Amino acid sequence: MTIRIGILGYGNLGRGVEMAIRQNDDMELVAVFTRRNPADLKIATESAAVLSIDEAKNMTDKIDVMIICGGSATDLPVLTPQFASMFNVIDSFDTHAKIPQHFAAVNETASKSGKVAIISCGWDPGMFSINRLYSNCVLPDGKDYTFWGKGVSQGHSDAIRRIDGVIDARQYTIPVESALEAVRSGKNPELSTRQKHIRECFVVACDDADKERIEREIKQMPNYFADYDTTVHFITMDEMKRDHAALPHGGFVIRCGRTGANGENSHIIEYSLKLDSNPEFTSSVLCAYARAAFKMNLEGARGCKTPFDVAPAYLSPLSGDEIRATLL
Repeated sequence: MTIRIGILGYGNLGRGVEMAIRQNDDMELVAVFTRRNPADLKIATESAAVLSIDEAKNMTDKIDVMIICGGSATDLPVLTPQFASMFNVIDSFDTHAKIPQHFAAVNETASKSGKVAIISCGWDPGMFSINRLYSNCVLPDGKDYTFWGKGVSQGHSDAIRRIDGVIDARQYTIPVESALEAVRSGKNPELSTRQKHIRECFVVACDDADKERIEREIKQMPNYFADYDTTVHFITMDEMKRDHAALPHGGFVIRCGRTGANGENSHIIEYSLKLDSNPEFTSSVLCAYARAAFKMNLEGARGCKTPFDVAPAYLSPLSGDEIRATLL
């Protein structure tokens, strides 16, 4: 059975979902929905329609799962509950502190409509979350560490671009190597925010901009840079395009734990990702969970779910027999 997919939003994430669908033989892209003028949007899939977001309500019988590709700050809190009233939906909501609030809003709508909505499907939250849960269950006497990077933080980069006099910016989150090695060695260190990560910024400024002021504003920015050791480099636009066009990311989830009568045996669980393209990897995760939402809804499930609620077999296009024979 082919799973019919709709994409809502066509930025970096939406384009990544379109490419990921091509790698999944049990999926087809039916339509891309946009808030822009559909006539101005060119997509790579000739068989798929490009439609206004307002037309989605007329496609409920043609789309099995809608993948919502918007931002967590303002888009997903509105769009995911709205579209869960009509479709099985998937999103990558990643504001960790607000996940319970988002879950409640989406669950109310999806439960009423009889649809399945799976939220926060990405790599963190998402794949990292699952590995934190697994390792906590396996090693209850232990401690968690999460390191992000080296990679581009799109939110922090955007925060720099909002500073007066900045044309463009990229901000890289980089784990402190000594902290990472201390964790891997089983020392269970107590690490502050500053001790775990550094931030490196590459900034294109206007010709007449006060670069000292820009650097000062970056380093003193609360919630973004003030708690970190931060380095700022001013570069040209040509250098930005040449050296910083990609959106790599990744990181590590590590749990150090002990077993034995007196905790005499130590163990380390580590899961890591190294991504050339943050949005393309996230898109691939979204497609796997779209398959799960489709399967679960066919079995009668409804309401909001997170990656914690999805059995691994639902992510796979293989049958149970094939999974057991090849992967177990």
